[in-house]
Amino acid sequence: MAVGHLAAVAGGPVWRPVADADRSWLAQQPLPRAGRPVAELLHDVRDRMLPYPMGNGHPRFFGWVNSPPSPAGVLVAPLAAAMNPSCAGGDHAGVLLERTAVRWLAELVGFPHPPGAGLLTSGASMATVIALATARQRAIRQQGHNVRETGLYGQPPLAVYLSAEGHSCLRKAAELLGLGSHYLRTVPVDGACRMDTGALRRLIASDREAGVRPMLVAASAGTVNTGAVDPLEEIAEIAREHDLWFHVDGAYGVLGVLDEGTRPVYVGLERADSLALDPHKWLGVPVDAGCVLFRDPVGPRDTFSLVPPYLRDDEADDLGWFSEYGPEQTRPFRALRVWATIAHLGRDGIAHLVQRTTQLARALADMIEASHDFDLLAPAVTSVVAFRHRPTALGPGTTEALNQAIPTAVQRRGRAFLTGTRLSGTAALRACVLHPDTTEADLTVLLDEIRTAAREITA
Repeated sequence: MAVGHLAAVAGGPVWRPVADADRSWLAQQPLPRAGRPVAELLHDVRDRMLPYPMGNGHPRFFGWVNSPPSPAGVLVAPLAAAMNPSCAGGDHAGVLLERTAVRWLAELVGFPHPPGAGLLTSGASMATVIALATARQRAIRQQGHNVRETGLYGQPPLAVYLSAEGHSCLRKAAELLGLGSHYLRTVPVDGACRMDTGALRRLIASDREAGVRPMLVAASAGTVNTGAVDPLEEIAEIAREHDLWFHVDGAYGVLGVLDEGTRPVYVGLERADSLALDPHKWLGVPVDAGCVLFRDPVGPRDTFSLVPPYLRDDEADDLGWFSEYGPEQTRPFRALRVWATIAHLGRDGIAHLVQRTTQLARALADMIEASHDFDLLAPAVTSVVAFRHRPTALGPGTTEALNQAIPTAVQRRGRAFLTGTRLSGTAALRACVLHPDTTEADLTVLLDEIRTAAREITA
């Protein structure tokens, strides 16, 4: 069934609405009193679930940052479930393979990785929580306290800095950890949607004068809205000058470092204290598969371990359990899907995937700039293109409403899938290219579908 589904995806609609009868069945089933044979359950999956995918397996899916699943990851997923280990720790294949999978990810993106300085997570949201919690512990220890014992009571407020294009998971993590969104500083961006480092310096100076302690700056290595990469080297230097924790959100875009054309914009990434990345995005590992990497394993272990330090020997390669480096205790065998995907593609195959999709994004940007009815809103740095449809006959107010309505109309037509966003306060369209089988012909279909949907809306 899985093979048949994957083989048929490209020939079917990208997305279709769920039929009313199936919607009711999916969401309102009563709890069964008696069990049913597995064969019947598979029939339900075939008839009521497989016809309604999210759409991200299709070559003309350009929405959000959701990749098609890697074939190797799909193949080994049942085997991980069959083994069903807890990868909190212990001496078994799941734990040992995770060491390799994490090290491979660090090597792919060129991030320093001492043993123990990383673990797989459910995604970048959890990776961000782990990174910010570690930074918070460091900041409070520098004040002579331990946040695990006394919390934030009596401590001066701690400021976190991120760009106006930073991902919402950073705010969620700050709120969850008691840092408060009031002290989350939004740094303006420049014309290329990158963090304005001059504005960052001014915000830090203003906080120091007000008695607020700067704690962490989070840079983006490929934003979700436009794929922009912040000036990492400059931000790293500012973090060093002010003793800030330097975190990089590379959930989507950090693999762009494998494209020789964009590699220079990632200089400074290696200076980060922590890095969040999602193998289940550009790499295509079936969800869930996130990762957090650290320059030093001592910080996260100090933040999360419940094993007394006198029972640990960090100098003797005693890495301990993965549960000592994050909040999860029972942890699934994520490493098998990550390992299989990387091992199947190899570094060269992954680099080819990244280069291919970034080239397609630049081709789409060129098509937009050559058109008379589209505007490119930001440079195409990675594989995201932000743009706007502007039919010449429409005024500004109507164009705004039209761009808000286009994504849903395109999705319902079923031939392509894209999503909308807002840039500088106005409605925008965005296309993210992640599928290895997408072609330039698919890009033409996307633009044609936008035009057709716009005509239907205005009619």
